[in-house]
Amino acid sequence: MLRWIVIFLIVALVAAVLGFGGIAAGAAGIAKIIFYIFLVLLVISVIARLARGR
Repeated sequence: MLRWIVIFLIVALVAAVLGFGGIAAGAAGIAKIIFYIFLVLLVISVIARLARGR
């Protein structure tokens, strides 16, 4: 999932450099959403691992 965040971030940066504002905003928005999903899954994973360890 982190790979997708990096890909969309690179697409957003390239689009911003080339002046395609709508594409850059869209790619940055997608990267942000995927990043938040990754954070939620990470927290759930850590909590599950701690609960299983007891």
